[in-house]
Amino acid sequence: MVYVLGGWQSDFAANWAREGKELADAFAEAVGQGLAAVDLDPEDVETGHVGNFAAELFAGQGLLGGMFGLVHPAFDGLPTARHEAACASGSVAVLAATAEIEAGRYDLACVVGIEQMRNVPGQKAAENLGSAAWAGHEFQDARFLWPRAFSDLADEYDRRYGLRYEHLMGIAEVNFANGRRNPNAQTRSWNFGPEAFTADDAANPVVEGRTRKQDCGQVTDGTAVVFLASAARAKAYADERGIALDSIPRIKGWGHRSAPLSYARKVEASRDEPYVFPQVRRAILDARARAGIAPDVSGIDAVETHDCFTATEYMAIDHLGLTAPGESWKAIEAGDIAMGGKLPINPSGGLIGTGHPVGATGARMLLDAWKQTSGQAGDYQVEGARTVQTLNIGGSTTTTVSFVVGT
Repeated sequence: MVYVLGGWQSDFAANWAREGKELADAFAEAVGQGLAAVDLDPEDVETGHVGNFAAELFAGQGLLGGMFGLVHPAFDGLPTARHEAACASGSVAVLAATAEIEAGRYDLACVVGIEQMRNVPGQKAAENLGSAAWAGHEFQDARFLWPRAFSDLADEYDRRYGLRYEHLMGIAEVNFANGRRNPNAQTRSWNFGPEAFTADDAANPVVEGRTRKQDCGQVTDGTAVVFLASAARAKAYADERGIALDSIPRIKGWGHRSAPLSYARKVEASRDEPYVFPQVRRAILDARARAGIAPDVSGIDAVETHDCFTATEYMAIDHLGLTAPGESWKAIEAGDIAMGGKLPINPSGGLIGTGHPVGATGARMLLDAWKQTSGQAGDYQVEGARTVQTLNIGGSTTTTVSFVVGT
């Protein structure tokens, strides 16, 4: 059993290059602020893991595990590793840390998710991010590869079930509204008129295919750090602070699935199946089964899901089981995904409202699950949240990781 002691998230509205920060500066800030937030010393950390997708491309820097040694002398000699799984890099880093703890190698791990993305022009950022697709083989005619890929997903839903743009914009409106409650959200001070959530070419211009500006998650600089502990270490931590062990959230279940790199291969393989992405559905169910909760949504109080585009969340809604396949629109129209709804989705604002520093997103989701289940989410707290599920996707669902977190 692995406990989540807490952590820290940077301000996703920050632009590190404009502030004169390098990747190492942001890394050191995250670890230092995280240690302070959780009341730990550097000497307490026994292993370090980094989730990052493309630091070589954006910052010219690889081997990020070595950044721990720049933070504090106590980290000199710390065993570290970096993990890459595109947008699921942070979650894969968490998986590696939990495996070490479960194996009995270490009792306390620090996981840092980090990505710098705003230090290059938009077209260059799009090209860098495109390396998570099947490079040289798919979407070669697209200027912006991922908006095109998830435009194709919207087309696939339309072909199989029918899809109305107003439902995608319903997702965007919820995530932007939630982001306004989050003090670390990139879009917390953004304001839009009603026409911004329509197919108005001026207020909501087309990016690629069916994907418009308001459909997109944000290009973001950001870090998130979480500290994970074994049951014995968590008990000692609780005893030292006079708190109950059962008040500390833990990772109750996990799911991890992969699929072929090619988007077309995935969709073709699911032609005769109810779900567009069967491996996403399986990762969700694996996490619930390992957590010992029902396979439906009855055991979940909130979800932090991947909404790199509105079409991604539209897919997630039915794959989570909130509706039958192809009927995500029903949950949107009923207000089920909004704060106060049947299953609030992305109370933080998600990738659209909060921002999407690629390698940090999985760690940020886990941190937000910890905040919700420990009652520390502030203005975006879901009342009575005891169990939260995350759903983090890399590439065109090439890697999917889901955690169930609760007390």
